Amino acid sequence: MTNTDLYIGGEWRKGEEGGRFDVLNPATEEVIASVASAGIADADAALDAAEAAMADWARRPARERSEVLRKAWELMSARQEDVARLITMENGKALGDARGEAAYAAEFFRWFAEEAVRADGMITRGPSTGARIVVQHKPAGLAVMVTPWNFPAAMGTRKIAPALAAGCGMVIKPASATPLTMLALMPILEEAGVPAGLVNVLPSTSTGKIVDHMLHDPRVRVISFTGSTSVGRTLLKSAADQVLKPAMELGGNAPLIVFDDADLDKAVAGTMVAKMRNIGEACTAANRIYVQEGVAEAFTEKLVAAMGALKMGNGLEDGVDIGSLVDADTRDKVEAFVRDAEAKGAKVKIGGQMPDGKGFFYPPTVMTEVPETADCVHDEIFGPVAALQTFASEDEVVKRANATEYGLVAYVFSGSMERGMRVSEALNYGMVGLNRGLVSDPAAPFGGTKQSGLGREGGHEGMFEFMETQYISAEW
Repeated sequence: MTNTDLYIGGEWRKGEEGGRFDVLNPATEEVIASVASAGIADADAALDAAEAAMADWARRPARERSEVLRKAWELMSARQEDVARLITMENGKALGDARGEAAYAAEFFRWFAEEAVRADGMITRGPSTGARIVVQHKPAGLAVMVTPWNFPAAMGTRKIAPALAAGCGMVIKPASATPLTMLALMPILEEAGVPAGLVNVLPSTSTGKIVDHMLHDPRVRVISFTGSTSVGRTLLKSAADQVLKPAMELGGNAPLIVFDDADLDKAVAGTMVAKMRNIGEACTAANRIYVQEGVAEAFTEKLVAAMGALKMGNGLEDGVDIGSLVDADTRDKVEAFVRDAEAKGAKVKIGGQMPDGKGFFYPPTVMTEVPETADCVHDEIFGPVAALQTFASEDEVVKRANATEYGLVAYVFSGSMERGMRVSEALNYGMVGLNRGLVSDPAAPFGGTKQSGLGREGGHEGMFEFMETQYISAEW
């Protein structure tokens, strides 16, 4: 088990207010740790430490920063199993899912080790003035990062790595349900050579208070948040007071479209990834599954068989495919979605019954004939429930898929590349998985449109969320 105090200035601290909170194992409901809860004074101390450390870090050659990030990737990869087991213990997901997250999380360090040396600028000459136009990119300043519970490692490294590559200092507020993984990452960063104070971690039960306080500190220039759209709106309002640079990855309501010319086996396999990765607790999870009428029956039969083959249980046990949801509220919300859809005419083909006993479990569930009026059509399910609807034509399904305030990710399955690309371009989403159920990739610009966020994480774009562009006009 990792240290459970606050991590400020490269040291473990109890916190000025002395409060602590419990972290549960969702599979057993047992307390696995008592974690320090940060207050305002701790937030100020963390910003002081980040400011002091950034002064030197920002001046270092990009290659030096790159080598530190590369070392972080090597160390985290070597300790992947330990990281994965800790993820499962505090989050509940099956160990196989957790191993995938640990590998994915580590990869951000390798990717941004390579991007750190590619903050390319340019020199041109103004065609009308004749002046030289020199463009360069500089670290934006201190960053406040707020990470969610569903990917306690990856949502942190996806922010930390580009910020380090850019030359920024930071303060991280991990989710109260899953702070242990982020705390466990700090010794890895120390060993990799990250200077003391550059990265600070503040678990807290007073998230709103301490984050709002930091967003009003003039030293902070970036707010990077992953979470719900409602919380994102609140943070954007606070960020507006200091005109902070926002990087917001918010909620989703992902459509998954299966056309009648799709390879159904591949479509089902892709749907299982898009729906059941992380037990469906992902903003990228397929939420509305549209199947063309001609293949609806065959697709449903295959999907029910695939869902029925999954083993549910404590994520640390061998052979378990589906662990527990993160807490009782998440499980109860999933149950409410199923009961609401059923009351409005949906048919439960498998699952749909909350099990007895300890742990926040919900079984893999498939519903058909889900009406447009069902709550789950308009809100994220965030659980292992596949809600199926049928459609007749391409134009119809594109219109229905776009009929949401969200625009994070969509999925399309078709045997025709022409149709697949045509539909992908017609969908108002920041990302599209074409004949793939997985879009997350450190080398790709992850992010959405509309109410699903601002900016991009990963790819070449990810580092520039933590940089400002400077232009110098010169003559020589």
